[in-house]
Amino acid sequence: MTSILGSSLAFIEGSVVNLALPAIQSDLGTTSTGVQWVVNAYLLVLVAFMLIGGALGDRYGLRRVFTLGTAIFGAAALGCALAPSLPLLLAARLAQGLGGALLVPASLALISAHFGARERGRAIGTWAGASALTTAIGPVLGGWLVDRWGWPAVFLMMPPLALLTVAIAAWRVPVSPAATERRLDYLGGALTAAALGLLVFGLVNPATPSQQVTLLLLALLFGGAFLWRESHFEAPMLPLELFRSRTFAGANLMTLLLYFALTGALYFLPFNLIQVQGYTAAQAGAAFLPFAAIMGFGSTFAGDLIRRFDPRVILTIGPMITACGFVALGVPGIGASLAKFLPGVVIIGIGMTVSVAPLTTVVMSSAAERGIASAVNNTAARLGGVLAIAVLTAFAVRVFADTLADRMENARVPAALAEQLLAGAARLAGLAPPPATPPALATVVGDAIARSYVETFRVLAGLCAVLAAVSGLIAWFSLAKTDLSARTDASTVR
Repeated sequence: MTSILGSSLAFIEGSVVNLALPAIQSDLGTTSTGVQWVVNAYLLVLVAFMLIGGALGDRYGLRRVFTLGTAIFGAAALGCALAPSLPLLLAARLAQGLGGALLVPASLALISAHFGARERGRAIGTWAGASALTTAIGPVLGGWLVDRWGWPAVFLMMPPLALLTVAIAAWRVPVSPAATERRLDYLGGALTAAALGLLVFGLVNPATPSQQVTLLLLALLFGGAFLWRESHFEAPMLPLELFRSRTFAGANLMTLLLYFALTGALYFLPFNLIQVQGYTAAQAGAAFLPFAAIMGFGSTFAGDLIRRFDPRVILTIGPMITACGFVALGVPGIGASLAKFLPGVVIIGIGMTVSVAPLTTVVMSSAAERGIASAVNNTAARLGGVLAIAVLTAFAVRVFADTLADRMENARVPAALAEQLLAGAARLAGLAPPPATPPALATVVGDAIARSYVETFRVLAGLCAVLAAVSGLIAWFSLAKTDLSARTDASTVR
């Protein structure tokens, strides 16, 4: 219960804050670029410090770090609600990201540490299912709060939940001993924070190409220094021998690819539903409910599969089902009803339900230091999402521009108008002909834009399907056929 409440704070945060962005922009009088950093500031710190949070949990005890992270998260949320300006709001969001980096890996590690091997899969499944349900409820609740009381209400609902979580943790969760007595690798922590922070900043910052390349090269430099440090330091923050385990390395590579595919497909789907198909935001949000419901109610049972069947079979089948869902998601064309998107959403929900809890159980069962194992896995998932949006957006703009150019040429759109439209191709489905365009020509151009985006979405969905299938193949070739229950009982922390 404690872990679910704590992790739900982070999952709700990720699903409700986006709904408050238009109101924040209007109330604080900022630009669209400025308001994007309300999301990016949190994400930047969360990813950069996740590994450090996991290492702290192993060093000082999971309950202590979990409680501290939850308290920081709740206090920072209160700071967000009271912020009178964008700079102060961003400062509070940075602090909230730090709290999330402490509580997220510890919440999962607590489950692994306090449940025996026979119960662990079901417990992790319950955790995954509850997280999916809170993620689904978040947008509905957040939208109502913003409409009724304004954007600060989105942040004000978090401190009471954080306080309740801390109280339950103090009452019900025993203080677990440290999993390691090694002193903390402060330089290693600084290097990994710099590497991951620069990577995320380089991906999400709307900088010039040369600035972006510089940031990514610096991230690579700090990352290389971190790996050298960890391979030579006597007490590394991230023991590299963890990755000598094919199971641990393969499962985290699976996580990166699977969440890259999932985030990419579900990020571009609302633009198809709203800007091309013409559905409202509420209708588009409803399209995701079957996915959340399937994961919410099915993950508990899926978590038990790891005890009954060969893990590599489960973790090959799950991503393959998910890949089929991505293909189905790309089938509907112009004027499709929501029902035509339902098969894809349902199949993706089934595939991810089969995959998530068993995958998490495999990761947590393949390492003795569960705090850092949870941190690595959470970092892989979050980083996969960041990479998906950055990489696939650039790829989508290129595909969309090429497709649109061909369609406008075939429709004999005047060269000057075509050139003007192609200059704004980065808007994707939000692109529209200028107001002065004659009605007949505007209809032709609008149809070309819509069909070009649908074709682009099909390409993206197909690419996501390939990545999901590759993650399943990685499972088949990297995971050993093992009896997890026999191997993990001895390492359960009581």
